[in-house]
Amino acid sequence: MTTIPKSNDALGIANRGNPAESGLCTLCQADCAGRCEVWYSCLKGRELLYPRDFGATTSGASNIAPEGVSYNSVRIMGYCYGAHDAPPSAEKGDALFTEVSVETSFGATKKTVCKAPYMAGALGSTFIAAKYWDAMAAGCAICGIPIVIGENVVGVDRKSEIKNGRIAVSPEMDRRLASYLKYYDGNGVAIVQLNVEDARNGVAEYIAERYRDKVMIELKWGQGAKNIGGEIQVKDIEYADFLKGRGYLVDPDCSKPEVREAFQNKAIHGFARHSRLGYTNLNNWEEVRKDFLNNVKHLRELGFERVSLKTGAYGMEALAMAIRLASEANLDLLTIDGAGGGTGMSPWDMMEHWGVPPVLLHAKAYEYASILAASGQKVVDMSFAGGFARSSAIFKGMALGSPFVKLICMGRALMIPGFLGSNIEGVLKPANKAKVNGNWDALPKTVSDQGSRAEEIFAGWYDVQDKIGPEAMKDLPFGAVAMWGMIDKLTAGLQQLMAGARKFTIGAIDRDDIAACNRDTERETGLAFVTDIGDEKARLILKQKF
Repeated sequence: MTTIPKSNDALGIANRGNPAESGLCTLCQADCAGRCEVWYSCLKGRELLYPRDFGATTSGASNIAPEGVSYNSVRIMGYCYGAHDAPPSAEKGDALFTEVSVETSFGATKKTVCKAPYMAGALGSTFIAAKYWDAMAAGCAICGIPIVIGENVVGVDRKSEIKNGRIAVSPEMDRRLASYLKYYDGNGVAIVQLNVEDARNGVAEYIAERYRDKVMIELKWGQGAKNIGGEIQVKDIEYADFLKGRGYLVDPDCSKPEVREAFQNKAIHGFARHSRLGYTNLNNWEEVRKDFLNNVKHLRELGFERVSLKTGAYGMEALAMAIRLASEANLDLLTIDGAGGGTGMSPWDMMEHWGVPPVLLHAKAYEYASILAASGQKVVDMSFAGGFARSSAIFKGMALGSPFVKLICMGRALMIPGFLGSNIEGVLKPANKAKVNGNWDALPKTVSDQGSRAEEIFAGWYDVQDKIGPEAMKDLPFGAVAMWGMIDKLTAGLQQLMAGARKFTIGAIDRDDIAACNRDTERETGLAFVTDIGDEKARLILKQKF
């Protein structure tokens, strides 16, 4: 297995903790003062695509022939002639990488258009998601990409009210949707996720009555972090009592006298709230199919035009079921999340050792989707998730799953702008510090080196101002501006990679644009080995007489 370095001297970046495959620290802290690649991208935007200190340095790559099987062992191919879906300028030989279109769309009947092929994954009942939601939601909206409101948001809301077994009032859900819809310009969509508890609490009915025309609804089977449902940790025993009263598993059991005594004496410091396991009452895939199709039918009857499914890293049978049933039910999107990621409080040992790694899961998703397509069936549009944070990984994921994959889903990478922007806002606008959950009392040197005003600190400030106007900038969370910088950097990097492959639209990307960098990756992904692509054409060229 290739070790991911903690620093990159060429870009002048470093991880505070040990980096995961994505390049993010395994533990990402909201108060971090920098300076990983994503963190700096929020400030510098596309500037961070290039090595530092131009004119005084030279640089060389280190990721040439990695061992093991991962997205890092997949190589992006470039071509020296031609153009697919080319702009008019290509006919004159004047095409530029900035003419590459990264716009995408997905959906079975009603297409959802996105300004770029990214989406923010399910940010649910975890407190860190709630704290920084306004910044993240506003950022996704102004960037024109989808965001998912994750599971259990209604159930853990102490201000929500359940009447006759159904949610009647949910201030937190209303707040989350309002944060996105305030800046929504017709691109992207807010997606509301349903797990077992959400379905029992009538969340779908609540959303249908108020927002059915404005959102997509999503059924949830699981995620790459764990296979036992969502969980959070609470340190307030009264809140633990509330959650137990809502029907959740609270561990340890706050109703036991000995547990309450241990908490009062500080031997126990908090409680984990867990969701129910899904489909434990079903025994085979035919029963799952019947139940799933009935659930989709119910959502359609409630008036939802767009329905999606999120599945995790379970295994091959579950993967095939998800692809088959999402396609059969004519769903708009299927998100397939590889093992290892987690935005909440997933059990650490489970994240380390459970589930199918992303590149293996995604390679099989392509294989299974191809089987379905070969039989003449329409295949659901897909989104791949699991360890994406760089333009290169996004390109590889899109190519590996082509033509079925329309989006790449990111979780932690798109939370960092919310953390960083809020910390900066708390310093520059002290009156907002509590509101935005800022963690700093002063700007750290990593930020002050960029400037002392927001207009200096954020490379994307004036681009955002041009989009929404100077007046709207007064209320826009700084985290949304940080999101713009991050997305701008990802997009410019993606355009460069696509231009190098001579692909000028997202739909033109295909599996010939990537190759396996070692034989293990070739065997496991079905990708051609890096020196086999184009080898026949090469030999024909050499056999021709001068």
